[in-house]
Amino acid sequence: MTRILANDGVTAGCKVALENAGFEVSLENVPQGKLNEELKNFDVILVRSATQVRKETIDACPNLKLIGRGGVGMDNIDVEYAKEKGIEVINTPAASSASVGELVFAHLFGMARFLPDSNRTMPLEGETRFKELKKKFSKGVELRGKTLGIIGIGRIGQATAKIALGVGMKVIATDPYIDDITIDVEINGQANLVDIKTIEFNELLKQSDYITIHVPGGDKPVIGKKQFDMMKDGVGVVNCARGGVINEVNLVKAIEAGKVAYAGLDVFENEPKPAMQVLMNDKISLTPHIGAATHEAQDRIGMELADKIIAFFGN
Repeated sequence: MTRILANDGVTAGCKVALENAGFEVSLENVPQGKLNEELKNFDVILVRSATQVRKETIDACPNLKLIGRGGVGMDNIDVEYAKEKGIEVINTPAASSASVGELVFAHLFGMARFLPDSNRTMPLEGETRFKELKKKFSKGVELRGKTLGIIGIGRIGQATAKIALGVGMKVIATDPYIDDITIDVEINGQANLVDIKTIEFNELLKQSDYITIHVPGGDKPVIGKKQFDMMKDGVGVVNCARGGVINEVNLVKAIEAGKVAYAGLDVFENEPKPAMQVLMNDKISLTPHIGAATHEAQDRIGMELADKIIAFFGN
C-alpha cells in the first residue's frame, strides 16, 4: 500500500478521497530534525509552507516517489533536484488564487479607510477621544477610479485584477512572461472581457496609486529604495506573495518619508518572527501569512492534491 505523510496536514475531504482510493494517509506532524528518518517509511510527502524538503531529505529517502505542495510557492522544496532523482513534484497553483486576491483587497480597503490604526486605537481611546479620532480618520479615499498596478499577472494577479475591475479601478500590470491578458469579470452572471496589456516595470511604479506584488521569492527584493523613489507620493503597497520581495527596511523609511502612505503585509522577510519596526508601525496593515487560509481555498487545495496523487499512481 502506498503510504502518504501529510506533514503539514490536509483537509478531511482530501484524506477521505485518498483513503477511498487505497492510500494510507498519516497526519502525524514530524519535526524537521526527525523528518529524514521518519520519511523512509513513506512513498509520498505532502507539505504546506512549514516543512522543508531539501536535498538531504531527498537523498535520505530513496523510496520517495512524490512530493506535494498544498499551495503555489515551492521555495521550501528543492524541486529541480527532486526531479533529477525521478521524484514527481506537484502543487496546486489555481486553488487559492481567489482567496489571496480577496485578502489583497481586505488590506486595500482597510488602508484606504485607516482601519488597522482605527481598530488599534478605538478600544483604548474611543470613549474619551471620539471626536478627535473621528477627525483623524476622516481623510480616507475611495478605491474606485484609482490605478492598481499588479506586479506579476499570473493566476493570483488575474484574480486580484478581477476584483479591482469590479470595484471600478483602472488596472495596469507588468510581467516578464506575459505581454497581454484578457480578464473575465463576471457581473450578475454576465461575462465582461477586459484586455490588459502589460507595461514596463518602471512605468508601472510611476503610474500606480496602489501596487500589489504577485511574484515568487528570489535572491533579492523586487522593491527596494530605488523602486520606492520612482513611485507616486502617497502610494499604497501590498505584499501577499512572499517575504523578501519587498525590502522592509526601505519600506519603513519610505513610510516615514511620506512616499508610501500605507502598506499591507501578509508575508515577511523574517517569518515567523517579523521585525518589530514593521509590527509596531501604525501605517502597516498586518496579517500572519493567511492568503490561502480560507475554508473554500483549503477544500480546493485538498481535492486538487488528491486528484493529482490518484492520477499519478493510477489508482
